[in-house]
Amino acid sequence: MVNEVAVRIARPCTDLAAAERFYVEGLGLALLHRIAANRPGEHDLLILGRREANWHLELVGGADLSVRPAPTAQDLLVLYLGRPIDDATIDGLKQAGGRVVAQGPYWDRWGVTVEDPDGYRVVLSSRSWSNAG
Repeated sequence: MVNEVAVRIARPCTDLAAAERFYVEGLGLALLHRIAANRPGEHDLLILGRREANWHLELVGGADLSVRPAPTAQDLLVLYLGRPIDDATIDGLKQAGGRVVAQGPYWDRWGVTVEDPDGYRVVLSSRSWSNAG
């Protein structure tokens, strides 16, 4: 098994401009790539993340989007920051179209949960994480 792989998280999106504001201006992710649909059946794409990371978030939208966002309260993108979440970050996410929501005792104790414009939840956790244990 390969020790290091790239991870792609893909989601449908109803408003790519609103999502870009939330993830780039609010959360501070980089816009890694933008693709505009050129013909029927293709989709507009935003690829967001950190240039030094092995993961990215791909948001799929456009006029031919056949699957609409259908997030549940358990569709979480958890970012383990390893430090307290500062108020400026939360304010920036709210100004960029996010909404702070309760996520239950565990996540509310260890971080802040913010819904993106499509209703998907991003947890900013003050905890650290390592798969090594």
